[in-house]
Amino acid sequence: MSQSQQHKSLTLQIVIAILAAVLVAIALPWALNAAGMADWTSTVFTPISIGGEIFLRLLRMMVVPLVVTSVMTGVLGLGDIRKLGRPGMIAVGYYVTTTFMAVIVGLVLVNLINPGSAIDEEALKKAREEAVVQEAEAANEQGDQKAENGKPKSAGDIAKNLILMLCSDNLIESAAKGDLLPLIVFSIVFAGVLTTMGERVSALTSFIRQANDALMELIMLIMRFAPIGIFCLVAAKFGNAIAEGEFLDTLRKIAAYFFTVVIGLAVHGLITLPAVLWLFTRRNPYRFMLQISDALLTAFSTASSSATLPVTIERTIDNAGVSRKSVDFVVPLGSTINMDGTALYEAVAAIFIAQVLGRDLTLAQQVVVAVTATLAAIGAAGIPEAGLVTMQIVLTSVGLPTSGISTIITIDWFLDRFRTTVNVLGDAMGAAVVDQYFDSDDPLTPVAPAPQVVTVPEEDPVT
Repeated sequence: MSQSQQHKSLTLQIVIAILAAVLVAIALPWALNAAGMADWTSTVFTPISIGGEIFLRLLRMMVVPLVVTSVMTGVLGLGDIRKLGRPGMIAVGYYVTTTFMAVIVGLVLVNLINPGSAIDEEALKKAREEAVVQEAEAANEQGDQKAENGKPKSAGDIAKNLILMLCSDNLIESAAKGDLLPLIVFSIVFAGVLTTMGERVSALTSFIRQANDALMELIMLIMRFAPIGIFCLVAAKFGNAIAEGEFLDTLRKIAAYFFTVVIGLAVHGLITLPAVLWLFTRRNPYRFMLQISDALLTAFSTASSSATLPVTIERTIDNAGVSRKSVDFVVPLGSTINMDGTALYEAVAAIFIAQVLGRDLTLAQQVVVAVTATLAAIGAAGIPEAGLVTMQIVLTSVGLPTSGISTIITIDWFLDRFRTTVNVLGDAMGAAVVDQYFDSDDPLTPVAPAPQVVTVPEEDPVT
């Protein structure tokens, strides 16, 4: 079977696994409830969840060594370290621009749809009471510390923290915690030094490249078990949520908010990002999505761009045909700072919470939300539901109580899967956009394809 056929077969298997998992998640709690064994639901789903957790841990296990070797391999592939500045600058510019575009899409939709007005009066009253209580408690507890703890974080504070995140005083600790940004900075600097040392480090550079190749082979082996792992992940998560009853009830109450986020992610993932890819590369964006479909399905299943990173790298190189040096450098960077879906979600959620609490945010405040959501998303970890942590930063930036998060937390894990998929799509498309600039002398001009020389055969002489 060819590599293309294997890819299509695996994609089909993953799709079937997701559909089967959803059916099991719906049917099994219903059957147990009908048999008077509703209390057995969590017991039944526990062994299923173990299979999913094993698959997720196998992927996470690969992240730190793969980030280090892939980034170093990408820098070593440049040859001349001075060329790194051009594609690096373009990669960061692409990520910041597309993230801000995602935020704008979210803000436009949430203002047009106004999902907060669809909340029933009982839920509105409860949310507003909780907000008042939290604000009173915060005023009593903080006192003189308000300037330090209660003051909303400004965009400058967030930017300062992001800059400090670039460096670590203990790389081993960063690796253990999964803080990828300082690891990426170290890998870029270290590999850059290696490119200046020539033959003296030839053995070391060969080892790095060989280690990267070996890790990619291991990823392909793990992906053979992806359908089983993904089935376990989705079935356990959906099954427990449906059995508890809160998921469907909350989804019904805040359906307008849910669909606002999903529509926004769909617009960004199916229109905005494809338009950027086509504009800069003239590639068919929807064919590109099919080529990396395994990575997108894995992102939806795991809700973690970091865990999906190995699959994203492998599929973007082998199936989408993006050069290894671009993918090895751009995609790991993107999994850390490119969070289009997360930024869009946080902007929509912040305005929605304001609507629920009856607070009309001015245009200036919504601009603050846009900037803060962009910066906070860049600093978000590539792990499930990391957006809830950075959401608090966005809310406090415009004086909204963090208790508003309770309104959406029940279905956050579900929305997390959609926004993670968009994050991963943006990473892969970013590698394709930046790829054409690696060999360009002009950082703002894509490399033009070599002209085709057509040779016309000479005519036979007339005799």
